Amino acid sequence: MSHQFLIMWDQLGLECCIDVTEDQQRRMWQKLKGEQVSETAIPNYQHLLLRARVNSQRHYEIYSVEATDGITAEDICEMFEADPQGAADTIRRLGHCMHSDRAQKDRVVIT
Repeated sequence: MSHQFLIMWDQLGLECCIDVTEDQQRRMWQKLKGEQVSETAIPNYQHLLLRARVNSQRHYEIYSVEATDGITAEDICEMFEADPQGAADTIRRLGHCMHSDRAQKDRVVIT
C-alpha cells in the first residue's frame, strides 16, 4: 500500500510534510469508535495555500507525492535535511505540483 504525502517548502527549507493517508486512516478509526474527530489538528491544503499566498516573498512550493509503503514523513524530512536541493528536485520530478511561487532567475529585475 502506498502513502500520499503533502509536502511544502520555501526558500528557507522544508516547512511541512503531511502523510495524508495516515491522517485519513486515523480520522476513519476515530469516527468508527465514536470519538470526536479534530478537523483542525493537521493543516489541510487550503491552510498551506493561504500561507503560501500571503508570504509570496518566500517562494513556496506545494506538492503531493505518492511513496511506497515503508516511507514515512520522517524519511522525507531527513531527505530534505541531508540534501535540500536534491530532495526538492526529486519531489518536483516525481510529485504533482499543486502550487509554485518558485523564484526564476530570469524574473529578477534590477530597478
